[in-house]
Amino acid sequence: MLKRLLLLVSVPVCVTAGTLPEQLAVPGGIVHIALGDTKTSLPQVFYQNHRVLVVQHDLKWLAVVGIPLDATVGQQNISVKTSKGDTPISFQISDKKYPAQYLKLKNKRMVNPNPADEKRISNERGVIDKALSTWTEQANVETDFSAPVDGRLSSLFGLKRFFNKQPKDPHGGLDIAASAGTLIKAPAVARVIDTGNFYYNGNTVFLDHGQGLISGYFHMTDIHVKPGQQVKQGDVLGTVGKTGRVTGPHLHWNIYLNNTKVDPALFIARDIPRLKAHH
Repeated sequence: MLKRLLLLVSVPVCVTAGTLPEQLAVPGGIVHIALGDTKTSLPQVFYQNHRVLVVQHDLKWLAVVGIPLDATVGQQNISVKTSKGDTPISFQISDKKYPAQYLKLKNKRMVNPNPADEKRISNERGVIDKALSTWTEQANVETDFSAPVDGRLSSLFGLKRFFNKQPKDPHGGLDIAASAGTLIKAPAVARVIDTGNFYYNGNTVFLDHGQGLISGYFHMTDIHVKPGQQVKQGDVLGTVGKTGRVTGPHLHWNIYLNNTKVDPALFIARDIPRLKAHH
């Protein structure tokens, strides 16, 4: 029986760099929680009613929990299901102040959609939600990611965004600016969940890495993969573009854990200095 345990995490912690995403216990970040010896069966873990990724690490089961940007600072809880019932495990998250970003768009319908646009956006929401609710049971999930495109970091995760001075949703991904046509590559082994052209996201690819770890690639020019296709790290997904709501060509890259957006930079810590050097 797992003992109730309180994890106090207030600073970034890197656990086995290059294997697991970095830990950062803030809204939009990731927390690692030890669950017990791998001699026991793979536990089921839930956070805010969503299944959580569980991996093997140093002969222990480890929950890799994505924290929503709107999470309340302070104590949070996961629930571990065992044969004897549910065991709560508590952890702490600290506050993080994300800066504001002001962008000006010439296409005013990308800021204030008309009724026809709104209907399209509503219809697309169901398709996107279905992709993001994908859960594939698999014991081994590859979390050693590489940067999907070679370019410069142009917009960081979590920014409070204003389009034409109007407040919009926070920036839920990482933007890497590159010339139109630059190759976008799979960061790790995965299966293509779906592809499509969406109002805001433009040409899009969603990848399933297993156990609710999903990555999304937006604003592409060309898509070179099909739903159901298996890809390896480095396989070409398509090319950088400026489709959807953009100010110029770039890849907007999202990563989701337990159905919530987390900072993709935590998955590619080794590549961040190189991407910054492009400035």
